[in-house]
Amino acid sequence: MVSKTDDIPASVPNCNPVDPSSDGGGGSHHDAKESNTTSTTKDPCASCCGHSAGTAMVNGGGHHEHTEEAESKQDEDGDDSNEQEVIVIQDTGFTVKIQAPGAEPFDLQVSPQEMVQEIHQVLMDREDTCHRTCFSLQLDGNVLDNFAELKSIEGLQEGSLLKVVEEPYTVREARIHVRHIRDLLKSLDPSDAYNGVDCNSLSFLSLFTDGDLGDSGKRKKKGSDLEQIDCTPPEHILPGSKERPLVPLQPPNKEWKPMQCLKVLTMSGWNPPPGNRKMHGDLMYLYMVTVEERHISLTASTRGFYLNQSTTYTFNPKPANPSFLSHSLVELLSQISPAFKKNFTALQKKRVQRHPFERIATPFQVYSWTAPQVDHAMDCVRAEDAYTSRLGYEEHIPGQTRDWNEELQTTRELARKNLPERLLRERAIFKVHSDFAAAATRGAMAVIDGNVMAINPGEETRMQMFIWNNIFFSLGFDVRDHYRELGGDAAAHAAPTNDLNGVRAYGAVDVEGLYTLGTVVVDYRGYRVTAQSIIPGILEREQEQSVIYGSIDFGKTVVSHSKYLELLEKTSRPLKVQRHGVLNEKEESVDLCSSVECKGIIGNDGRHYILDLLRTFPPDLNFLPVEGEELPPECQRQGFPRQHRHRLACLRQELIEAFVEHRYLLFMKMAALQLMQQKANKEMKTATLLTITETSDCSTENSESSTETLTESNADDTTQTQSAAPSGTPTATVANKETTATETPAEKDKAVDDATPAEEVSPKPATNGPLEAPAAVTQNGGCVSPLEDPKSREVVLNACKAVGSISSTSFDIRFNPDIFSPGVRFPEDGAEDILKQKQLLKDAAAFLVSCQIPSLVKDCLDHSALPMDGSTLSEALHQRGINIRYLGTILEFVDKTPARTQLEHFYRIGVTELITRCAKHIFKTYLQGVELSALSAAVSHFLNCFLSSFPDAVAHLPPDELVSRRKNRKRRNRVPGGGDNTAWASLTPSELWKNIVSESQSYYHFQLQCESVDQAVEKYGLQKTTVLREISIKAGIQILIKEYNFDSRHKPALTEEDILNIFPVVKHVNPKASDAFHFFQSGQAKVQQGFLKEGAELINEALNLFNNVYGAMHVEICACLRLLARLNYIMGDHPEALSNQQKAALMSERVLGIEHPNTIQEYMHLALYCFANGQLSTALKLLYRARYLMLLVCGEDHPEMALLDSNIGLVLHGVMEYDLSLRFLENSLAINTKYHGARSLKVALSHHLVARVYESKAEFRSALQHEKEGYTIYKNQVGEAHEKTKESSEYLKYLTQQAVALQRTMNDIYKNGSNASIMPLKFTAPSMASVLEQLNIINGIIFIPLSQKDLENLKAEVQRRQQLQESGRSEELTEDSSLEMDDKIPIDD
Repeated sequence: MVSKTDDIPASVPNCNPVDPSSDGGGGSHHDAKESNTTSTTKDPCASCCGHSAGTAMVNGGGHHEHTEEAESKQDEDGDDSNEQEVIVIQDTGFTVKIQAPGAEPFDLQVSPQEMVQEIHQVLMDREDTCHRTCFSLQLDGNVLDNFAELKSIEGLQEGSLLKVVEEPYTVREARIHVRHIRDLLKSLDPSDAYNGVDCNSLSFLSLFTDGDLGDSGKRKKKGSDLEQIDCTPPEHILPGSKERPLVPLQPPNKEWKPMQCLKVLTMSGWNPPPGNRKMHGDLMYLYMVTVEERHISLTASTRGFYLNQSTTYTFNPKPANPSFLSHSLVELLSQISPAFKKNFTALQKKRVQRHPFERIATPFQVYSWTAPQVDHAMDCVRAEDAYTSRLGYEEHIPGQTRDWNEELQTTRELARKNLPERLLRERAIFKVHSDFAAAATRGAMAVIDGNVMAINPGEETRMQMFIWNNIFFSLGFDVRDHYRELGGDAAAHAAPTNDLNGVRAYGAVDVEGLYTLGTVVVDYRGYRVTAQSIIPGILEREQEQSVIYGSIDFGKTVVSHSKYLELLEKTSRPLKVQRHGVLNEKEESVDLCSSVECKGIIGNDGRHYILDLLRTFPPDLNFLPVEGEELPPECQRQGFPRQHRHRLACLRQELIEAFVEHRYLLFMKMAALQLMQQKANKEMKTATLLTITETSDCSTENSESSTETLTESNADDTTQTQSAAPSGTPTATVANKETTATETPAEKDKAVDDATPAEEVSPKPATNGPLEAPAAVTQNGGCVSPLEDPKSREVVLNACKAVGSISSTSFDIRFNPDIFSPGVRFPEDGAEDILKQKQLLKDAAAFLVSCQIPSLVKDCLDHSALPMDGSTLSEALHQRGINIRYLGTILEFVDKTPARTQLEHFYRIGVTELITRCAKHIFKTYLQGVELSALSAAVSHFLNCFLSSFPDAVAHLPPDELVSRRKNRKRRNRVPGGGDNTAWASLTPSELWKNIVSESQSYYHFQLQCESVDQAVEKYGLQKTTVLREISIKAGIQILIKEYNFDSRHKPALTEEDILNIFPVVKHVNPKASDAFHFFQSGQAKVQQGFLKEGAELINEALNLFNNVYGAMHVEICACLRLLARLNYIMGDHPEALSNQQKAALMSERVLGIEHPNTIQEYMHLALYCFANGQLSTALKLLYRARYLMLLVCGEDHPEMALLDSNIGLVLHGVMEYDLSLRFLENSLAINTKYHGARSLKVALSHHLVARVYESKAEFRSALQHEKEGYTIYKNQVGEAHEKTKESSEYLKYLTQQAVALQRTMNDIYKNGSNASIMPLKFTAPSMASVLEQLNIINGIIFIPLSQKDLENLKAEVQRRQQLQESGRSEELTEDSSLEMDDKIPIDD
């Protein structure tokens, strides 16, 4: 048993449900096994996504936060092979009977690949066996090995009986047992989620769906549903409400009211047992107080737990009478305390009813920026962890730390030849990374809180470095003037994130034999800490001796190494890095294939490491003024180059990809044009054959991107192409066609790009793929070797020269990252090349300003990009390769755009982001001067100055500190950056806002027109709660959830009691599941071609693989489930759609946060599927919740709000709440008119929806008026003959008839008085079907009613086109789209 390598696994909510890959103690001794990690995860997770190979049962209940690290190491081997078979053959499961002591035998469905260990997991989670932890499973009297696969056990078959046999305890097993019982008692308690520990996070979905949606559908009768719905939304949700309350963000959950089972459970003060008692089998002593106030002392012995006769002050270990000896604590306590028995049973019932996704740990910690006041209860396990200072150890390996570097590198070295191996490897890499990120975060906090001793304690605090748990920590300050030339502390602060981007890029390229360090960047309490794994042997040597490649002094001395050049050469194409020579101190030329700062060190383990990757990508010349260099006119017009804080401003990888893609299109176009000219000059048959298909291919493409040429800055060689495009086309119209093909599929469903987009593009060097000359020219109709023809060679040469390719025979663009680096000198003979590189950098800078920024704005105008808050805005910028430092430029661009009103939401979100980022910069330095005891006072004072209208916010200095300041003098310098610790108290609101305005000017070059928070709210339409949310998330502040009055001019809004916590903000690498991602993309591609069923199968497969690599919880799984739910819905399987979407919504809350824009979207989709399943009240609750969250996150004035309000209005119309329905629909009409223009088809649809409600109210005049508006729009936009126009005109006729009939009846009544014969009028309450139809239309889901025969024809047609396309003859498909297709389906094996 002891080989489990987990200590105390019962701390189950263990951080990473992903499989504890190599958790084993030190990496190396079991490399092979080490990371074949556990399978448990697969199954439970998979099964809870309903996709596992017939193991649904096991995990159904056994879902528990599974991966107790116990399973870790060894479980592995088995499972992954299995994972492969999931793809090849669905493995059949079988059923075994389980007999536990004192319980009825029950059946359990298992699969042959599972470990015995997984059955243990399931039993520890099942309601009736959860209180057992120390047992073995026996078949016919033989104990089964925990780490054996079921299929390897002789005699185990369908119907076998497995007995649960209690085993004797050891100290370790006793601790595990106590921890497990504590976890069961705390299983419904949300405090871990509020405190941001153990990867717990909040979820409120079940409050709005009344538990699990699957069940409620069956319970309610559809008919009776209507009467009982209370549809009135809370006041603050109604359109036009100005209130933005905070409290509803975390609605109280009755489930969480803790049912008290015990008052106290702690370790006794009599531990550890003295020697004579040890010999009697005493392992440890516990102290408890029951709910009935009975104080008891317990002994944990090898045979179980029993009462002893000790009291608080006298030690008497003899068993009490009766002693109630029980193998399980729960059995013991149930005998002593009736209240325990009753409440524990009820608690377990509730626990197993929760959706597994509410309980599983997330892979990375999510922090909540608000929390209620949680009572602090006594908790023995937490206390023990604090005493024994978990600090030095990772939890599950007592007595030894993990060798992080070894684990990280060993997982990279795992085999990856076929799918099962790759899954295994990716799972191990992901698991180690998430463990490392968690450990690094804890360590960084310990460093800043002063709990770790520095390795150079004699130096001043800013220069100190730390080692803790085999991780090296350094602070983001410029020590030893290392960055003096580059911008001092500002550069030292920017370098770690640049370095992290470099690590991410090299990690994604994944070259065998080249190693990077585990890197995590943590911002906490105003300090930036970089955590890195340690290269073996580096601490014993001087840096000068160990660096054998690169430079340690920014290029004054440079060395190179052939092995490094060979390894880095492999990364140079995907990362677009050019190999180049630089001069060393002896004036000799040294070859490098990276920037000079990039250092190569061979560790004592013989591995080739590269570190300091801060200049992996080329410099951004817009923010790097260089004497004597002119930027292209597009840049100069916008005021570039601008002075930046530091000289490390780099272009993003996404920008490089987009730029190369753009140049590739240009290259193809030029070659095509020249070939056409040649063709005109030559009448030879062969030449005609050569180019015929080529031109058709490229000429279509020509029209598509003819405008792009205009944005090219080096127009010298492109004159001939320019003539092809009309000369006056404005650059803003450039479509974003150039962004990498790899990104396009993901953009379509915003699918997986919720994850860090940088990595999304990088693993596929496809953009530079078809670039060898033969490849580029084989598109010329596949002639054998076109370069033998001198004419074609010349064509390629000219085109290469024009686009700045580094090769003259093929398209190949790479950048030299050392251009413009201070201190780097280049050999004379490469002067021409250096000029070319400089030009390329200028072109890239111009491309960002003249293509990418306009294309971002254009995407926001046509609503293909819809940022809602700061994080989604940053994501939108980053996807297009635009750095946040361009935010001011973008806002100015928007301000000058003619369609400025249609971009108002974007502008407002941009300004909010800009102001909160400026405030964050100031807050960072502000916090550095605050000592720990004054932290909450300082944070609340800062927030008051920032957001409160109270003009003279005064800080409350805690009086006792002031008294004892003299004593503190000595200890002061322990916290980095001491200084005067009360300077923060003198900050005033007007001073802070002055600083924000000047920060905005100096950093973003944007002029803010406000001097106080109220002016900002007035001028830019900001919401204070939104700004509060943004600053709290960015700075890691957690505040008490209550209503704050920021507008009071008489007292400050916050007091120090309102600041509950400060959390770290963590940046790390997100390892990818590449095979799963390919499946996902191909699935999307299939769906886009209309093959829904095939698409759904591929996406199901992707889901399986994602689960296998990431465990059950991950952003990408969330995207997968969302798409799957949509497909289920379109294909008519509403219940399945509901179940998948419920998982997506739950997961989004847990992984992204309860009010993240993606969560809001998930809620809206879920509401639609609920409505389709007849759960109307649930649908409304979900929509109201979504509206509340959206109001909080971005306010009412947002295009997405129109969609939400149309949804709410339609559902209300369906339940006959006409007046309420009108409020929402008319608001939606107003927003649509504002953002889409009064003549848009969306507006026409809005008019029609409003008209329908008026018709239901029998107000025909208003109905007619709206429908006429709609009809006019349809007529002008799509013409008389269009079906929409016809439908509208039919409806107008019908309304007119109704109106006339009504008028006639009214006249009749006037004339004949009460005895008039009244014709019955048709008032139609809308049918659910018609409401659902409208809901589908507004949510962009279109069902095409087709007969079976039509479907067959359609499929045949699509297949015919595909074959055409594959054989390369398809003329209707442009070159571009076929490229994209290839990119979407790169499936190995």
